[in-house]
Amino acid sequence: MVATVDISPREAEVLELVGQHLSNAEIGARLFISVRTVESHVSSLLRKLEVPDRRALAQRAPEPAGAGPSHPAPVLPAPLTSFIGRVSERAELTEMIKAHRQVTAVGPGGVGKTRLALMVAADAADAYADGVWFVDLVPVTDPRMVAAAVAGALGLGEQPGRGMTESVVAALADRHALLVLDNCEQVVDGVALFLERLLAACPRVTVLATSRARLMVPFERVYPVPPLSLAVDGEADAVALFMERAAAVGWPLDPPLRDQIASICERLDGMALAIELAAARYPTLGLDGITAALSHPLRMLTGGSRAEDRHRSVRAALDWSHALLEPADRALLRRVSVFVAPFTAAAAAEVAGGEEGMVADGLARLAEQSLLVVTASPGGTKYRALETIRQYGTERLAEADELVETRSRHLRWCLAKAADLAVVGADWRARFDAVADDLRAALAWAADKAEQRADACRLARCLAELTFTRHLVGESQGRFEQAAALADDPAAAASMLRHAAAVAGCRMHGDDMYRLHRAAAEAARRAGDTAGAACDLATIATNAYRFLGKFARKLPSEETVALIAQARELAGEDPAAQATVALAEAGRALNDAVGAVQGQPDNSVAETIARAERAVELTHRAGDPLAESAALDVLTGALSWAGDTFAAAATARRRIMLLSSTPNTPAATHELIEALGEAAEASLGTGDLPGARRWARQLADHPLLAEVGHRAMSWLLVADALAGDVDQVLTGSVRFLDAWRRAGSPARSALGPAVAAVLMIHSLRDDHDARREWGTVLDQFGTPPEHTYGYGAVFDAMLLLHHGQAAEALERMASEPGEVWKWVTWIWLHWYVALRAEATVLAGSPDARDRLAEARTIVAGNPVAGAIVERAGALLAGDQEALLATADAFDAAGCRYQSARTMVLAGGEHAVRGMAALAGLGLAPMAPAPRTSER
Repeated sequence: MVATVDISPREAEVLELVGQHLSNAEIGARLFISVRTVESHVSSLLRKLEVPDRRALAQRAPEPAGAGPSHPAPVLPAPLTSFIGRVSERAELTEMIKAHRQVTAVGPGGVGKTRLALMVAADAADAYADGVWFVDLVPVTDPRMVAAAVAGALGLGEQPGRGMTESVVAALADRHALLVLDNCEQVVDGVALFLERLLAACPRVTVLATSRARLMVPFERVYPVPPLSLAVDGEADAVALFMERAAAVGWPLDPPLRDQIASICERLDGMALAIELAAARYPTLGLDGITAALSHPLRMLTGGSRAEDRHRSVRAALDWSHALLEPADRALLRRVSVFVAPFTAAAAAEVAGGEEGMVADGLARLAEQSLLVVTASPGGTKYRALETIRQYGTERLAEADELVETRSRHLRWCLAKAADLAVVGADWRARFDAVADDLRAALAWAADKAEQRADACRLARCLAELTFTRHLVGESQGRFEQAAALADDPAAAASMLRHAAAVAGCRMHGDDMYRLHRAAAEAARRAGDTAGAACDLATIATNAYRFLGKFARKLPSEETVALIAQARELAGEDPAAQATVALAEAGRALNDAVGAVQGQPDNSVAETIARAERAVELTHRAGDPLAESAALDVLTGALSWAGDTFAAAATARRRIMLLSSTPNTPAATHELIEALGEAAEASLGTGDLPGARRWARQLADHPLLAEVGHRAMSWLLVADALAGDVDQVLTGSVRFLDAWRRAGSPARSALGPAVAAVLMIHSLRDDHDARREWGTVLDQFGTPPEHTYGYGAVFDAMLLLHHGQAAEALERMASEPGEVWKWVTWIWLHWYVALRAEATVLAGSPDARDRLAEARTIVAGNPVAGAIVERAGALLAGDQEALLATADAFDAAGCRYQSARTMVLAGGEHAVRGMAALAGLGLAPMAPAPRTSER
């Protein structure tokens, strides 16, 4: 009978999404809850389902998806064998982690460090409010990947602009949690560096590590894990373990045999793994046979410390257990040792050689002898070897002179798996995660072998592309750089470096973009591709202008000028290179133009636009859609600076259409993310709220921004706030604020409009607590010109007008539109002018008619701003019919708030309906309309 546990409906939803291998941030975005709430549900599920880590939890997700409380998940014992004894060790180690922030359980392989650590973590779980998290470092072959492994266990994805270590530290900074790092020995240097940063920044995090050697880090306290107790008098843990494991395979032992069992355990020095291997042989050898098998090899153990003796005890047990295998099973054991992750019988057949059915039988026999562990998964039965046994098998592989041949087959298997993963399907993440560790291990081996260099380069490139698709962008950049280093052809190296630069752009690491394009230019020169080198150098200059906020070191103007000159010299007659140089020159011209309040006097609007248009034409002729997209970006900026709002919006839409058919490469992804934000902005500027929300929604849903919800949601919050979709703002603001805080509360100016929009909505709702919270957030952004004259003036004016404070609204927008810096008000200009005209009318200003005439000219063609101006005109003229007509115009434009506001301004029964509409939106009542019509 399978046990069941009580899983809440919300936990069932979280479990299903964990099964889809989503990060906590992605789950939070799907369910509209905070990341911290997701963490609590995951921690609860780990306890309820009695599994050690997130990977095991994913295997417990319902299949097919959609299980709820009526279909509780089965509880399988995990680990699959019971824990025996170690009462005093558990108590001692539990006390140590209470008293010290970092404890390392040290001992030789097979002594039982992992099982002890898991039990201690379970015992201590209730003492840690934010959970216990287990990280198996066996599959980690690169010390630089330690933080990534921890992040995966915690359910963290990579945040663009941050490395994995920074993401983990930020996530745990205020947490009270226990982190268990298992099998640290093969990446001890990486663990040490990671822990130094973690423990310094996370004062309430405790780390329990297991390792064959101490980590030598600050705060470390070492707990030597002893062998199982061997005392004959009373209960001996070693004897109890032997008897329990023998009974588990169907051969219970009588108590009178305890003395003979104790003798065997003493020969094995109380080493848990050695005892389990011996117990697995009891059905075929009996106690006498085990004693005889152990006697000879153990007589060979002389000299050395007791710790070394114990290690040799495990080695001896492995030796005789291995010797008792049939030759085919010996070969199978050593050959499957190249797998670092659980593997199927089919995978074993490919790598070890042989027919799958025969291999499956062999794997079953190895599992019966406790040489392999069997695990169930949605994809079928999988096998894995404990790390000590895997290392033993690898040694045997070398002794049999099969290491290179077997690892080569494993490499070919990995290349085939990587090729299969090139097609992304519904279960792609799970399939990638299942083989990713083996891909990394195969690459680590092949990269050091000259004869495998070509395959290593192929696998590095495949892994770079796959990890980018998996949104492991830091690793992706590194793999592209590794592929470049492994490439024999400098042209291929240059291509890989350009991909790496594009990934760096997605990560918001402008300095890496600079470094990598420099390296690509050098590689292109070595390949004789001077045009390619020109493109790289010109791209550096263009990036310096387009992505200034991504650079830690701002490139001096003279350096970018020199880069453009050098690129122009190398470009020759090559059309693509000439187009890229023209793009860099256009970017420089635009940068110079907007460097002053109204632009440089010697750089006319017409000249700046002409340069950008020429870049668009040349990149289009060259047939490079990504370069053309960059040129359209520059043109959009030039048109915006010139005040041509509609042309800017049209150009931004043109850019989106161009990118919609490009392959999903890192460079295309980088361009698309930037383009979606620009298109949403530009649409807001023209009053195209449906368009703005469409582009903003695509940006919010882009998987690469899942971990940076504040960036993803920013323009959608603005569009929803202007439309009056209060529920959407309230829901989206949870994700924004949660992600913003997790990112360290960055005061980036681009986020200001979103914060101000949410603050306005809470103010319109009369939610004083929320208004205070978001006001504090907005205060951190200061008062840049964009707030003074752009979004700040618009949102403040909308709020003041809602409360009937027309004179105050007019004072807030006292600056004449022509006096306001174009660059900070370009998408806000129409809103500013329209609301200013309305405030003029409602405040009873004598120049209201002139202001209305001026406003009509400026906002002509903008459905929302135009309707605001027409409404003001109708109020001034006392034209009720014209006034009500604007309500229909607002509805058609997707602006429910302004429609309801119009009804209130109309007075009488209309006002009643308008107030009801405001209440339906979740907003507080607005002040009634003053008498404003001309007599």
